[in-house]
Amino acid sequence: MTKFFSKLKTKESSPNPLGFQFSGFSGLGGFLAISAVALLTTYTGNPFLMAPFGATCVLAFGVPNSPLAQPRNIIGGHIVATLVGLICLYLLGNEWYSLALGVGLAISIMQLTGTTHPPAGADPIVVILGAKTLIFVVNPVLVGALVITIIALIFNNISTKRKYPVYWK
Repeated sequence: MTKFFSKLKTKESSPNPLGFQFSGFSGLGGFLAISAVALLTTYTGNPFLMAPFGATCVLAFGVPNSPLAQPRNIIGGHIVATLVGLICLYLLGNEWYSLALGVGLAISIMQLTGTTHPPAGADPIVVILGAKTLIFVVNPVLVGALVITIIALIFNNISTKRKYPVYWK
């Protein structure tokens, strides 16, 4: 037990804040991406927005160099996790264990497919609690993830201090 608690000790400290310019630019990117998805929702009458997309923006604009923020991870992670959620919903219904299994399987399958994207870990919960159907994979998941990714590609590369993506595959 002592060994376990010794792992909780650390000599490291939190990284320094990134500064106003980087942070402000990141916030503006998130604002623009969610604005685009929300306006698409408003003008088409179709729901293209879901809560996990806010967290996707934190990664895509706040830490664009992270492996978890790359286009493959954003799009693939959301699709994989949503499909897992749908399978759990169809097979097990809206139960505590389908929610738990959905999140656990989504994590494992995202890792196995190289598409790990933490915000997508919430997708099975959204799918199961909302009793979503297969069309949910396309709208809002695929369309919303594509819009955010396209804006991240354009916006992050406007800055001379950023390069996005780090990799495609």
